[in-house]
Amino acid sequence: MADPIDINRRNWDERAAIHARDTTGFYTLDRFRAGESALHGIEAVELGCVRGKRVLHLQCHIGLDTLRLVTRRRRDWARFLRSSGERRAPPCGGDRAEGELRSRDCRRGSASDARPIRSRLYDVGSPVLAAGYEDLGAGHRVRAGAGRRTLLRRCSSGLLVLEEVAGRLVPTYDFQTPADRPLKFDNAATYTGDPTVMTQQSTREWIHPLSAILGALIDAGLTITMFREHEVLPWRGVPMLVPAHDRQWRLPDGHPRIPLSFSVRAKKAV
Repeated sequence: MADPIDINRRNWDERAAIHARDTTGFYTLDRFRAGESALHGIEAVELGCVRGKRVLHLQCHIGLDTLRLVTRRRRDWARFLRSSGERRAPPCGGDRAEGELRSRDCRRGSASDARPIRSRLYDVGSPVLAAGYEDLGAGHRVRAGAGRRTLLRRCSSGLLVLEEVAGRLVPTYDFQTPADRPLKFDNAATYTGDPTVMTQQSTREWIHPLSAILGALIDAGLTITMFREHEVLPWRGVPMLVPAHDRQWRLPDGHPRIPLSFSVRAKKAV
């Protein structure tokens, strides 16, 4: 049987080349190159100050948010130095990203503070802070225990079991996918709207219930310090979603509200 992780890797390697071109503006690479480096508002607030911290951004894909994290750390240092009156430069180095920073023309200034690591998740070392959209399930305790502080934002498990059929959200998948029977999906093009037809169209995916995700954090020895649900999603998870503020997506007016994503913060005792 083909390795599902290898199937996914081939698919995402092909997507990365398409996304790095950003022909549709989905990733706002032009705005980033022009100096805009803001994270989504939810992450920016929940992440807090990253001054002086080593950051591991898991599953960074093309590395854009990793570079945004580097820029945020530099700005946090600059604010600290202005308020303290000290005259020293912000630190460099120490940020670690899984994957490759593929958008070479995005490697401006702050990118030199990021060290890309292309690795299977289980082989990644231990940082101080882990942040990202990673898919954290019951079997993924390596991620949960990756650092002293962990911030996870993820698509709601309740949304993942639904598919849009004739304008309605219909329960389609089991709430928990067996480890040895991943869901199989085939998509000719990627989710950004770029019409490029991919050669590696298949992916294998698992749905993890919220209990498994939170349980993995607890089992890894982390204490959950925040849990929030959100009515927005950073990508168009189903066709009926409409643009919301801050480069996000929401259900249309009049549709019953359900959580589309959640965020959780946890920490490990020192």
